[in-house]
Amino acid sequence: MSSPNYTEVTEFILLGLSEDPQLQKILFIVFLVIYIITLVGNMGMIMLIHKSPRLHTPMYFFLSHLSFVDLCYSSNITPQMLVHFLSERKAISYAGCFIQCLSFIALVITEFYILASMAIDRYVAISSPLHYSTKMSQNVCLCLVIVPYVYGFLNGLSQSLLTFHLSFCGPNEINHFYCADPPLLLLSCSDVYVKKMAMFIVAGFTLSSSLFIILCSYVFIFAAILRIRSAEGRRKAFSTCTSHLIAVTLFYGTLFCMYLRPPSEQSVEESKTIAVFYTFICPMLNPLIYSLRNKDVIEAMNKMFQRKLLVKMAGCVT
Repeated sequence: MSSPNYTEVTEFILLGLSEDPQLQKILFIVFLVIYIITLVGNMGMIMLIHKSPRLHTPMYFFLSHLSFVDLCYSSNITPQMLVHFLSERKAISYAGCFIQCLSFIALVITEFYILASMAIDRYVAISSPLHYSTKMSQNVCLCLVIVPYVYGFLNGLSQSLLTFHLSFCGPNEINHFYCADPPLLLLSCSDVYVKKMAMFIVAGFTLSSSLFIILCSYVFIFAAILRIRSAEGRRKAFSTCTSHLIAVTLFYGTLFCMYLRPPSEQSVEESKTIAVFYTFICPMLNPLIYSLRNKDVIEAMNKMFQRKLLVKMAGCVT
């Protein structure tokens, strides 16, 4: 309940990672470099998959959407964070905070289920290679990406509405570098029980259900790999999954640490460090993980560079 002694909050102040002006300048350079690598890596992956006929398969279709989601949720936070590193007043409007919160939750949930869709794709590719193109048809692939986007948006919208339906009538300083649910709940002057329960239920269900799909897929994948007679065949089959396993481990590990515990001053402070990994490091590493460990991607990149070189040479000759 609002009290006459309080003023209704119309904007929030993001405290960020540090209040030290010198450290903020260093952090600006570090996160600018990370963001540039993230942009180049993910946009490059999307363009490469789009332009290379060799990569027009379900596996790379899902990978292009993973790159798109990584690009979006990194861009949802990083530009404003970079501006705040160089400005004295680190304010974000009430509406801006709502949009950032909604976008972040929606995109993170979408990424969970796209990673799950990628696990299903690897299971079908390894267990039924002869029927792969039939089982993973265009319509099936579209469903496996549309459902995560819709489910993610609906959850992001519902969670954000619950958060911003609360009253904020006291301090407006968010102890984070973006508008996150846990530190926002600590600022509310109304009852947050319903919101806390909704957050734990959605986070718990999303994490557990998507991880359950991934684990089940890999149980069947490993069983199918063990049935392959040749050691070389088993190695090739397993190598197609290693990049996905690394991406899943990085993403799920950090988010389990952040969301499956009650909000407190200590947990919010710790979550800022954890959030750096899944907000900045994972989107930057994913294209590197999938490109450096993937022969098809490397060959497609080489062919694209060769074509560009030939075009330039032809232009110079004429």
